[in-house]
Amino acid sequence: MYGSATFTIVTSSRSMKVATQTATSVHHLAMCRRYGPGGGRDRDGSSSAHAQRAGRSRPNAALAFGAMFVRELTDGQEIDQVLLVREREVRSGHDGGEYLRLTLGDRTGTLTAMVWEDVGELSACCAPGARVRVAGRYGVHQRYGAQVAIRLLRSAEPHEYEPADLLDGPPRALHRMEADLRELVATVQDPHLRALLDGILGPGAPTWEAYRDAPAAKRYHQAYRHGLLEHCLGVAQAVSAISATFGGIDRDVAVTGALLHDIGKLDAYTSDPLAIDMTDLGKLQGEIPLGYYRVRRNIEELPGFPPELAVAVLHIILSHHGQLEHGSPVTPCTREATLVHMIDNLGGRLGSFDRLEKELAEGATWSGYDRVLGGGAWFAARQAA
Repeated sequence: MYGSATFTIVTSSRSMKVATQTATSVHHLAMCRRYGPGGGRDRDGSSSAHAQRAGRSRPNAALAFGAMFVRELTDGQEIDQVLLVREREVRSGHDGGEYLRLTLGDRTGTLTAMVWEDVGELSACCAPGARVRVAGRYGVHQRYGAQVAIRLLRSAEPHEYEPADLLDGPPRALHRMEADLRELVATVQDPHLRALLDGILGPGAPTWEAYRDAPAAKRYHQAYRHGLLEHCLGVAQAVSAISATFGGIDRDVAVTGALLHDIGKLDAYTSDPLAIDMTDLGKLQGEIPLGYYRVRRNIEELPGFPPELAVAVLHIILSHHGQLEHGSPVTPCTREATLVHMIDNLGGRLGSFDRLEKELAEGATWSGYDRVLGGGAWFAARQAA
């Protein structure tokens, strides 16, 4: 035991002073809450920095409760674990004071937390992408969903978590997706379209690494590293298959447009997989105009690129959201654009099922209400298992 201590505990209502906390792990959390990672001083009174210079290891505070994935938490459960900060927002309360709204999560789901005291201090250690150790009570609000009433909060230390537990990723291996992409591009017969794809997605292209690593979205589907590659490849493979079923579709144009339809996300989203957010350009111009200008610049650098091909591919990019109210400046006016839009929409919705299933607790078959689907999702296979 470290002995008794008095420290500030952060709650979802207001802070309170709690005296005579004697549990080792809770006392260590309090010291870190006050002084930052590692606490203030070691048991002999020396600073942590001095202890590290002297070659001594600082005592590790064990988690008060066994860490669980967010999807495994139950209403009313006490938690003490490391979570990833997805979003951070400082808001103004009705009384004129500020409070901090956090979205925290791991690879299986997210939850909301409010911080009412020491907002400036805690905001600094809760930047999007930060790993924080949180102790409190988990609950599910009928209207607002999963929440945690925070008692203690501090920056996490590397030995307290496994990075793979915090970050989601595609089910397919990266090398397999890249091989499938190369194979699909090789089937495009038109030399101009092949040159366009090679210039943007070729192994040595300046944009290839960004395309390979980018997320497909901020929240709803494939919102993780390599998500854009996974999404665009899936859309293009489906477009390729369906092009052989319906007559009148230019397969090369449709596949090219499918692979490039979301290219604007390279500029619209940040590249940090720990903190996916909109860039200033994304907020000011939107991903569709950014994608249009990027592909148009590449087309203009290719000698002799046929104008009718340029119009066909660029129309797919501009119209792939399908409706003006969904962000497209024009609606799909060609077979190829209609096909890409429909498969893109389908891919996004099916990606939402993947996300929701990862968030389900063991044994659950129904998800909660999902904004993308407009209702809950049912997973019958989980019931059979």
